[in-house]
Amino acid sequence: MYPKAFAALVEQLQHLPGVGAKTAERYAFHVLDWDETEVDAFIESLADIKTNIHICQVCGNLSEADQCAICEDHSRDRHVICVVQSPRDVVAMEKTQEFHGVYHVLNGVISTAKGILPDELNIHSLLDRIDENTKEIIIATNPTVEGETTALYLAKLLEPYQLTITRIAHGLPMGGHLDYADELTLIKALEGRKKM
Repeated sequence: MYPKAFAALVEQLQHLPGVGAKTAERYAFHVLDWDETEVDAFIESLADIKTNIHICQVCGNLSEADQCAICEDHSRDRHVICVVQSPRDVVAMEKTQEFHGVYHVLNGVISTAKGILPDELNIHSLLDRIDENTKEIIIATNPTVEGETTALYLAKLLEPYQLTITRIAHGLPMGGHLDYADELTLIKALEGRKKM
């Protein structure tokens, strides 16, 4: 029905989350309206993200260097580490402008249904980061079954350390995700965190 190149673009656009066939077609028609400069800039940004984005060697966040901007920021409170599931959650937390500590990105959660075990998450490097200056670990995984399982696992794993271990309050609905929450909800969740 469509020319081969157009159909191929529609097919690729459908790989994006929440993009079905109709939306992909609408996007493809929109791309057709772009001038050559806009198309080149789009192609370049796609290539750049695959070439220049790395995982921070300290926390597991996205970075263009060995360390992310947050890990390199010496004004951050390194006594408090907020553990999140993904880099999207770091962005969501930073939008609140209420948390001034550092992060640790697990890059996933424990999920027996999907065969994801603790060894496949970025947990060992979290333990390596804990030293005599670390005072609190905030566990900010999503309030889903997998997020709760991961939070309980981490709390148990961190018990031997002389730390305060807290969980963000459930100002977030069960089954919700940090990156979809508004700033006020996240601020309340941080304020109401409780010891595990």
